[in-house]
Amino acid sequence: MPVFSPEFRSTPLCPLCGAAEATMIALGEFRNLGTEQNSKFRVLKPWWDVFSEYLCVAMLMIGVFGCTLQLTQDKIACLPSRFTSPTPEAINCSHIRNYRDNETSQSTLAKPVSPIIREVFGNKNNLDIHQYIFVNHYCYETSVHWYAKYFPYLVVIHTMIFMIASSFWFKFPGTSSKIDLFVIILGKCFDSPWTTRALSEVSEERGEEKLVSLRRNNMSKDSAERGEDEEETVGLLRSSSVKSNPEKKMPEPQSAPSVLDKKEGEQAKALFEKVKKFRTHVEEADILYHMYVLQTSLKVFKFVVIIIYTAVLAPNIEIVVRCCVPPDLTGFDIYCCNHNKAHLFSKLAYCYICFVGVYGLMCIYTLYWLFHRSLKEYSFEQVRFEMGINDIPDVKNDFAFLLHLVDQYDALYSRRFAVFLSEVSESRLYQLNLNYEWTDKKLRARLTKNSSDRLELHLLMLPGLPDTVFEIAEVESLKLEQVNNVTIPAGVAKLDSLQELSLIYSPAKLQLPALNHLKERLKVLRLAFESLEEVPVWMYSLHGLEELHLNGPLTNEVYRSSTLESLRELRALRLLTLRSNLSKIPPCVGDIASQLQRLCINNEGVKLQAFSSLKKLTSLASLELVGCELERIPSAVFSLNNLQELDLRENKLTTVEEILSLQHCRRLVTLQLWHNKITYIPEHISKLRTLETLDLSWNKLQKLPSRLFYCTKIRHLDISHNQVTSLPPEVSILQGLQFFSAAFNALETLPEELFTCKKLKTLILGNNCLSNLSSRVANLAQLVRLELKGNRLESLPQEIGDCPLLRQSGLIVEDNLFDLLPSDVRNKLTQG
Repeated sequence: MPVFSPEFRSTPLCPLCGAAEATMIALGEFRNLGTEQNSKFRVLKPWWDVFSEYLCVAMLMIGVFGCTLQLTQDKIACLPSRFTSPTPEAINCSHIRNYRDNETSQSTLAKPVSPIIREVFGNKNNLDIHQYIFVNHYCYETSVHWYAKYFPYLVVIHTMIFMIASSFWFKFPGTSSKIDLFVIILGKCFDSPWTTRALSEVSEERGEEKLVSLRRNNMSKDSAERGEDEEETVGLLRSSSVKSNPEKKMPEPQSAPSVLDKKEGEQAKALFEKVKKFRTHVEEADILYHMYVLQTSLKVFKFVVIIIYTAVLAPNIEIVVRCCVPPDLTGFDIYCCNHNKAHLFSKLAYCYICFVGVYGLMCIYTLYWLFHRSLKEYSFEQVRFEMGINDIPDVKNDFAFLLHLVDQYDALYSRRFAVFLSEVSESRLYQLNLNYEWTDKKLRARLTKNSSDRLELHLLMLPGLPDTVFEIAEVESLKLEQVNNVTIPAGVAKLDSLQELSLIYSPAKLQLPALNHLKERLKVLRLAFESLEEVPVWMYSLHGLEELHLNGPLTNEVYRSSTLESLRELRALRLLTLRSNLSKIPPCVGDIASQLQRLCINNEGVKLQAFSSLKKLTSLASLELVGCELERIPSAVFSLNNLQELDLRENKLTTVEEILSLQHCRRLVTLQLWHNKITYIPEHISKLRTLETLDLSWNKLQKLPSRLFYCTKIRHLDISHNQVTSLPPEVSILQGLQFFSAAFNALETLPEELFTCKKLKTLILGNNCLSNLSSRVANLAQLVRLELKGNRLESLPQEIGDCPLLRQSGLIVEDNLFDLLPSDVRNKLTQG
């Protein structure tokens, strides 16, 4: 037809309206739509599933053909029999079959007609057409075997069941959404420009690596030790911003083929996020695998059932059928009926059995493939070898099963999809646009003061370290949290004010010039890591380091001690913090025993048992043992003569009888025992004459010993969150007391002696059972904070207004109690 000729396709029929072009576009869209619908899940259909679909189409054609014959032609034709027999049951129309057999061997012209046959057909029956029609219908319903009647419909039903079962896992609510998302992501990853560019750069780089390896072999060992070769491998996907070997010619940044346009880059970023989320959800279960196994098992079961009952029932499709009709209707009781389609249906039935048999063999092969191969693991080992991308992770469970199915269609899909599983590839993509996105102006807007009063730049969850960071010379603290592929270049030398570096789950590499710069300048290093291998080796070379904070597992095995290397080179280290799950204090702590002044260990609820290393820390002034499951104060603490602060919070101390031995720590001024299970304080606590701060909050104390208040230098006392019912009058001895908290106890009254502590600045008595407050509160001339909320007070004394430094913002009470005060008192409290 001329419509489909090449000339017509290139030139519209009507230059003005373009009707021919519109027709072609509509046809093309319709064709594409049909192709899209039919091939939506083609990548998840192995060859045996496709072949089974063709078999289903063939079986469906058999059923449709049989149904068409069944509906368009007469079903049965019956004639009465005059053959006489003593018993009607003996008349089975077999003589007709015998007659047909004889006809095949001998011509009817050569043989006279049998009297029996003449008896059956030679005589007139005197029946009208209506009687024949009635008998035909009656005999078809009562005498023809049900399988011979409904065989075509059964074929159609069984075939539809097969077709539904073959696509069941595509439509099941628990699997369809995952399959749809996987097919969409797979197609986008296959067609993504980033995939093509990444693979192209990898192939180019692999060719360059051969030249680089040859040149490296020619370098001397001395040159390698001096660090002349500063090339760092930051990824398999090269960019113009990465330094190359000095012998190579550096390309121009503008000509780098790796830089994608904004739209392509955003699409690739979105794909990486989708792949991550999809992998997270799909690798957690194997419902897709089990659903496919169940689907195939059901098809095998259906196949067995159909083969058995079809083979058994197929012989019931008879050409001649004997039928008994009540004689009062037609005058005849025995009819011999001819089933018109029986011969054809019989052949179709055996043909159908053959198709079902082949279909069943395909299903059995599918089960063999499912159980014989390890489909819950998918290794990209071959892909890593061929493509040179070494960090592609192996996948498991449903993700692995889907990729095994994809390989049956085309292994190229998995290879191109692997690019989006590579962290190096993802980091490289983000790194390309990182410097353009994070300008120095944007980074300066993120500068804040940290707890150490240093100007800090905090970067969270970036794919790399922007080069613009090193343009902000005023940065004093650089905090990198969950930043991937961190390589600190020589440009860090521009940060003259940098003193603190925090690497929170951000393993980092240092180039040699950067290490030389930070070696003497860096004062504080904070590291959070997931394994000991992530602790950087360059940490042990920071000679000027004063504070080191380590957060992560410091043991390779539960019952092995720390495997940290020697800290002997850290000659300036004064503070060491270890947040881990240690069984004993690491031996490396002894390397810095002479200069270490503060040691903080947070063991996160794991019992710390060995404390012998503490005795070496002769210069230690502050010791924190938090979450170490201590049941008593370690004896090694008593030998620390220079100890000034001891913090034993969040342990399991029930008694502190050993507190007497703390008198050997003659400089001890701070003792924190909060968040324990201490039930009483021994009287000999009074021996701690130098104590200035005592924290006993969050324990199980019911009373306080009077000797406690003979520690006359106490200025800060906290007994909140206990079960104390009264305070001893000896509290008046603490004339230097400035902070006192007894909140969340069971105090019903307060001793008058408490108000003789005239240096009190903070008095916290909330959530007790107090019914009144003494008017002597006016004696507290330095009181700036008074908390009484959560008691049984009905009113406040008017003298509260005589506290010269107390203001309404520092008075924490119920609003109605404040409103009950005289107006002049309220005015005093609201002034200033």
